[in-house]
Amino acid sequence: MNKLLIVGTVAFDAIETPFGKTDKILGGAATYIGLSASHFNLESAIVSVVGDDFPQEYLDLLTDRNIDISGLEVVKGGKTFFWSGLYHNDLNSRDTLATELNVLADFQPKVPQNFKTADVVMLGNLHPLVQSSVLDQMDVKPKLVVLDTMNFWMDCALPELLEVIKRIDVITINDEEARQLSGEYSLVKAAAKIHAMGPEFVVIKKGEHGALLFHNHQIFFAPALPLEEVFDPTGAGDTFAGGFAGYITQSENISFENMKNAIIYGSNLASFCVERFGTERMVHLDKDEVIARLQQFKSLTQFDIEI
Repeated sequence: MNKLLIVGTVAFDAIETPFGKTDKILGGAATYIGLSASHFNLESAIVSVVGDDFPQEYLDLLTDRNIDISGLEVVKGGKTFFWSGLYHNDLNSRDTLATELNVLADFQPKVPQNFKTADVVMLGNLHPLVQSSVLDQMDVKPKLVVLDTMNFWMDCALPELLEVIKRIDVITINDEEARQLSGEYSLVKAAAKIHAMGPEFVVIKKGEHGALLFHNHQIFFAPALPLEEVFDPTGAGDTFAGGFAGYITQSENISFENMKNAIIYGSNLASFCVERFGTERMVHLDKDEVIARLQQFKSLTQFDIEI
């Protein structure tokens, strides 16, 4: 099987939306990416850090899905990264109530030896220097490196972010972040400027309005599936990235045409994530549900037209 290396946070989240609130629950970019990618035929590993307050049941949840956690460091006496957020009524905007870095503040990633030749590397949202240090540890150049980042790093670590962007193949960011990174309001112009920074492919996520894939002068748009109920958008972008990277890893095809499929697979899995709080929906998601919803995506997007 092909190998996918996932780097990112494994965390506790406390979430409040118009539909309810949670105490500390399982969260983190690497967690969502890993759970999403576990729906594909591949070997995956998570590189991250937690404190010894992280429950064994959460570790078991990851290993039960054949996710290698030998690169998940458990710091004795340490506390796990914690984030708390409050979503507004439209669910598109939120306020961060608390961010406690804890063990993440001194995180030095260590890539497991058997994943230093991984086919695909998915760099989840972390400090750009941490993302770079993972690439430095690879024994061979991966077939594809996918990077997710956010406006926080554009504000406080832009030079380091631009350096790591030079080393990747695909960047996934939302529309607001694409505009900030490029200085362009038009997403077509923004994608062209970001492409010139290094990535061959630019994926711009637009939440409930779908996602755009750019490659040179080619553009592909995938809608988001209209849902009856959106409960909690936390982790949807990471779930999308995990589906995208998982599909590419399984298929061994990094062409623009195949990435169209990867975008749809990512969008499909993300549509489940938002239906419950945190990782709850992804933990209980089965293959038949995934296939049935892919059929809905196909019906939504395919049509015959006379020209």
